Amino acid sequence: MLPTSLSSMKSLIFPPFSTLSLHFPKTKPFAFFSLPSKTPNVSYPKFLHVNPSMPSPRPPIFSIPIRQSHIETPQSSSLCGEVHVIVGPMFAGKTTTLLHRIQAESNNGRTVAVIKSNKDTRYGLDSIVTHDGMKLPCWALASLSSFRLKIGPDAYDQLDVIGIDEAQFFEDLYDFCCEAADHDGKTVIVAGLDGDYLRRSFGSVLNIIPLANSVTKLTAQCELCGKRAFFTLRKTDETETELIGGAEVYMPVCRQHYVDGQVVIGAARSVLESKKLQCGTCT
Repeated sequence: MLPTSLSSMKSLIFPPFSTLSLHFPKTKPFAFFSLPSKTPNVSYPKFLHVNPSMPSPRPPIFSIPIRQSHIETPQSSSLCGEVHVIVGPMFAGKTTTLLHRIQAESNNGRTVAVIKSNKDTRYGLDSIVTHDGMKLPCWALASLSSFRLKIGPDAYDQLDVIGIDEAQFFEDLYDFCCEAADHDGKTVIVAGLDGDYLRRSFGSVLNIIPLANSVTKLTAQCELCGKRAFFTLRKTDETETELIGGAEVYMPVCRQHYVDGQVVIGAARSVLESKKLQCGTCT
């Protein structure tokens, strides 16, 4: 891959940002964001300031460097896009894989934006954050259908790749992927849980499998025995499907420990319920 310099960067807007670090600026971020080609000493993208006289900042999109050797081919200008799906239990590295793919797309000179659900506020709304601390600016939205309006039609048209994290929280995931890939020519990379804590379909993630060019099923490491973990076990007694949390609420487990864990949790829940009834009778 040819090296990319700041002078060769293509920008679309925005206020100055410092070099990307583990902590993003606390101002309202809207930067078209630049992910340079990977070099031995640089593993994180940098922000490129283009027009300081622009009016008030807008939310984040990415701007990507132009590769000098890139020549557009009929395939790259095709009207149809692609859909790629990344699934697995919690702590399987879905977000990390998504961000690595986004970086790879940017290194190929493509313009990228990343979206996450605004329901997930664990690390703030302006960034996607992996469990090991990797960060990337993003759009936090209640629905995917609002994305085009939020960034504006011109900015949307310039996008090549759209990443979606925590996809299980978007009810309109199927319709968005159809529209973006089939009609708008976008490459859509989706990361999310394929099953909830009861191992039932979670949201619309499984519904987009028939749309997908590729599906990647990741596994974690069982927290109890170290074997491959395919499932997510909830440690608490809450029963709602959507319960956002981290290691304090969930653990990745193998099949055997999922089954054993459900038995233990069910027994504990029965004991707690019986104690509540006893207390109610005493009063």
